[in-house]
Amino acid sequence: MGVPAHDLTSDTYTLFTPGNAHSAKICRDFVQRTLETLGLGHLGDAAALCTSELVTNVHQHTKSDVHLRAAVATTHVRIAVYDGGDRLPTPRRPDADQESGRGLFLVTALSDVCGVTPASAGKGVWFQLNR
Repeated sequence: MGVPAHDLTSDTYTLFTPGNAHSAKICRDFVQRTLETLGLGHLGDAAALCTSELVTNVHQHTKSDVHLRAAVATTHVRIAVYDGGDRLPTPRRPDADQESGRGLFLVTALSDVCGVTPASAGKGVWFQLNR
C-alpha cells in the first residue's frame, strides 16, 4: 500500500546561523516558536531540546555554519541540522562524572526516529516527531 500523496508533502521553515555559542538558543527558539505558531506546541519542548543538542554538536565538533530545516508534514515534524563537517556523529557512553556526551542519546530517547543524511558539503543530522 502506498503513502497518501498529502503525506509526501510538507511545509519547510529554514534558518541559517553561524556555528557559534549563541546558535543553539537561536535555533531552539526558532523551532519552538514555529511549532507554537502552527498549533503544534505540544511538540515544542522535545523539539527544542533535540534541536539544541544537535546545534551544540555543530559548535563543539565542526565549527561550521548551521543550516536548520524544519519540515512540517501532516503526520510528523522533521528537524534537520546541516553542517559542513564530514565526520559522522557517534553516540558514546560518557562516565557518570562527565558533563557532556549525552546529546545523541537524548535525541534518540525523545524522538520517534533520527538519523544522518550525507549532504553535498557535510551532513545533516535529523530527528522526527510524530504529530
